[in-house]
Amino acid sequence: MSPRKSNLESTVYFGDDGWWHGRVTMGVLPNGSPDRRHRMARTEPAVRRKVRELEKLRDEGRATKAGRKPTVGQWMETYLTDIASLKLKPRSLDDYWSKTRNDIVPGVGKHRIDKLAPEHLEQMYRAMLDAGRAPSHVVKVHRILSRALKIAHRRRMIGENVATLVDPPSIDETETNPFTQEEAKAFLEAAANRPTFMRWIVGVGMGFRQGETLGLRWPYVDLQAELFHPRWQLQRLTWRHGCGNAHACGARLHRFEPCPPNCATHKGYKRGCPKPCTQACVKHASICPDRKGGGLVFTRPKTKKSTNPVPIPPAFIPYLIAHKAQQDELRAAAGELWQEHHAVFTRPDGRPIDPRDDWEEFKELLAEAGIDDRRLYDGSRHTAGTILNELGVDMPTIMEILRHTQISQTRRYVKGRSHLSKDAMRRMGDAFLPAPEPAPEPATETRTETRDSRAARAQRRRRIR
Repeated sequence: MSPRKSNLESTVYFGDDGWWHGRVTMGVLPNGSPDRRHRMARTEPAVRRKVRELEKLRDEGRATKAGRKPTVGQWMETYLTDIASLKLKPRSLDDYWSKTRNDIVPGVGKHRIDKLAPEHLEQMYRAMLDAGRAPSHVVKVHRILSRALKIAHRRRMIGENVATLVDPPSIDETETNPFTQEEAKAFLEAAANRPTFMRWIVGVGMGFRQGETLGLRWPYVDLQAELFHPRWQLQRLTWRHGCGNAHACGARLHRFEPCPPNCATHKGYKRGCPKPCTQACVKHASICPDRKGGGLVFTRPKTKKSTNPVPIPPAFIPYLIAHKAQQDELRAAAGELWQEHHAVFTRPDGRPIDPRDDWEEFKELLAEAGIDDRRLYDGSRHTAGTILNELGVDMPTIMEILRHTQISQTRRYVKGRSHLSKDAMRRMGDAFLPAPEPAPEPATETRTETRDSRAARAQRRRRIR
C-alpha cells in the first residue's frame, strides 16, 4: 500500500510485514539530514495515536534528541565524571560513586535510559531492602539516581524523569542520644589525662563536627578575639586511579569468588566479608603508582554557613594556650621528623589525627567513663545543642553556634529532658490554676470550756430530738 501523508507532515502506511508504520519529521540533524522518527503498531488507530503523541512532544519542544540512548550505567558514569564532579564536594562525590557502583549499576545499569520504567526502580529498592539495606540508604540511592535523570531530562535525552513517579521508602528518624550534663563531665574527666583533652573539649563543649575539629588550624584561631574560624575540615577521601588501565592496575587484589563460610581472613571486619569484584572491576586504586585525590585531605566545609566564626568560651582560653605550648615542645623534640600542617590537634610528629583513630578513642573514653555506647555525633554536636537548650539559650542562638542554615535542623539536634518537661508543666499549672490553700489545722479541745459553748451544744441536742 502506498504511503499516505497526514496534515502534520507525518507519514502513516501499512507495511509488507503486516504492521502499521508511522514516520514523523522532527527537524534537522546536525549533519543536515532530516530527523525522522519511526513508530509502529498492529492497527492504524494505534499507530496514529503514537504519531500524534510524538508530534505533540515536537511542537512543545519536549521531544528527545535523536540517536541511540546510553544505558543507565553509561549515563551515571558520564554524569559523575563530567557533571557532578564540577559541583559536588570530594566526599559527596565519593559517596555518589560508591552507591552507583554498588547499587545503581547492579540494579538497573543495563537498562537503556529511555526505556527505564518506574517498576524497575521499585524492584531495585525492594531487593535492596530485602538484602538488609537501611531505608535511609535506599533513599540516598533514589536521590542520586533522580538527580542524574533530571539532568538527562533537561538535555532532552529522555521524555520524563521516572524517578519522580516512584515513592522511596519512608525513613524513621534516628533517635538522638546526647550526653546528660553529668555524663559530659564524666567523659571529659576521663579525657583529662590524654594529650587529646582539648580536642574533646572543643567537640563536646562547642558542638564541632569531627572533621571540623580535626581540621582546625592555628592561623584560623584568634585567641585575642576569642574566636574559632572553621575554614577547613579534615576528611579521608577515596583514592582514584591515575593510570590508563584501572582494571589491570588492581589485578593482584581482584577477588571474584565469594569468601567461604566462617572466613578467617575477614573475621575482624565489622561489616563482614567484602563483596566479590565484578569482572570489570576498576577499584583498588590505593595500590596504583599514580594514584591521586585520596587519603587524609584538608577540604573546605560544605556550606558557607559552616565557615562562620564561633566564639570560644573564655574558660577554654588558658587551656588552649597551654595546649599550644605543649605542641611547641613536641615540635622541638621531633626536629626534622615534624610534618608541619598548622593543625591544632596533631599526632606526635605533626600529622593530623586520623578520624579512625579519633573514633576509636571516643569509644575507649565511653568505656572509661562508664557511659553506654552511642554515636560520636551524639556525644558532641547533639550534646552541645541539648545542653545549651537546658541552660536557657534560645533556638536562634543555638542555630548560630551550631551554624545551621535552617532552624528546623537545629530543633532536630536538641533533645528534650524529662525533668525540664516536668518543671515546665508545673509552671504551666501554676499559671492557670493557683495552688490550693492549705487546710486549717484542727483545733484541740481544752478542758476549760465557756458557758456559751456548753449552752450552744445543749441547744443543738434539743433541736435534733
